[in-house]
Amino acid sequence: MKETATRSFDPPGKPVALPTSGVATKDRPRRLRLGIIGAGGRGHLGLHAHQPDEGAEVVALCDTDLEALNRVGPELAPDCLRTPDYRTLLQRTDLDAVFVCSPDYLHHEHGMAVLSSGKGLFLEKPMAITVADCDALLAQAEASRQPFYIGHNMRFFPVMQRMKQIIADGTIGDVQSIWCRHFISYGGDAYFKDWHSERQYTTSLLLQKGAHDIDLIHWFAGAYTQRVTAMGKLSVYNQVAERRDPEQRGVAKWNRNNWPPLTQTELSPRIDVEDHSMVLLQLANGVQASYQQCHYTPDDHRNFTVIGTKGRIENCGDHSTGDHWATVRLWTFRCGYQEEGTESIRVPSITGSHGGADPKVVKDFLDYLRTGHRNGATPLDARMSVAAGYFATRSIREGNMPQDIPPPATA
Repeated sequence: MKETATRSFDPPGKPVALPTSGVATKDRPRRLRLGIIGAGGRGHLGLHAHQPDEGAEVVALCDTDLEALNRVGPELAPDCLRTPDYRTLLQRTDLDAVFVCSPDYLHHEHGMAVLSSGKGLFLEKPMAITVADCDALLAQAEASRQPFYIGHNMRFFPVMQRMKQIIADGTIGDVQSIWCRHFISYGGDAYFKDWHSERQYTTSLLLQKGAHDIDLIHWFAGAYTQRVTAMGKLSVYNQVAERRDPEQRGVAKWNRNNWPPLTQTELSPRIDVEDHSMVLLQLANGVQASYQQCHYTPDDHRNFTVIGTKGRIENCGDHSTGDHWATVRLWTFRCGYQEEGTESIRVPSITGSHGGADPKVVKDFLDYLRTGHRNGATPLDARMSVAAGYFATRSIREGNMPQDIPPPATA
């Protein structure tokens, strides 16, 4: 048996320093002034954009949590606008663009307001919690002709970029099937103690979590989902009796000592989303895929397998951290059981949150504002990942019946 070959992969795209001041010219981009709605949560994503010495500055923050607002503000500048009302932020006429990092169920309202105010929009994923709201955002972006960008940061994970590169190089031939297993050990902490646990605020966790994974399936395959069928249920967290008071605010803090799942405490008083889901997807180009998501596993990891006509690839680890190097494993000839693959590519760590992906997706957005070019997901990509998750949820709740994915209303 041939031994496994091991090599390293250095991710492309080193940051480029921007001019610090001056009038906009071909070689000197104009300075960008930015706002953040939802500054206390995923709003830290927008803080990566605050680079005054490189031509971008966050000058306005909004969050209804005043404690969070006052904590984040001093990280920027003493005179940075801080307000609990997003409408006050949008009244500023000097803003070039706004990061919307508020809870999922507010994405539509806040995104529409930003685009209507004549400002560019960075909208955290998922795009919205219904397909109709996604289509409304697409229509508003087209009408307002404002830059519209979705924060699908997983496309910037070095491991996922390496897998995409291998596919594009033809190493495994024509892609025919894709499998994704998503193990979520922190599900009880992050998604069953606050608004995520209720359908009215999230539709299902196939949007909150699945939008990432389904977008990568589409990206690897080069096509969108046309039809889905799914099974799933609320199987574990509905058994937990220890719930917080309905008047108490839910706090989603991760703690690895919260184990096993049935010993969780202070779960939401209302839980009506599935904690385990299995989806089959038929893509427009013939590729078939499966996606499984479980929120009560002991480990947390996304595992993608992509199988083509000449081989397959699989990731071990989402991203590298410290001494732990994620790998992409390849099988390109017939063999017996070979855990490491016929070749194993180590992907080194890069600095920044989410395995270095957050700074990269923010940089791509800033480049997009200046040049009109992007490397990340398009709004249509984001809409189609939501649509697949949305109709998979409908399939689960309607007796596992197949569901066809409608095209965007603006198509």
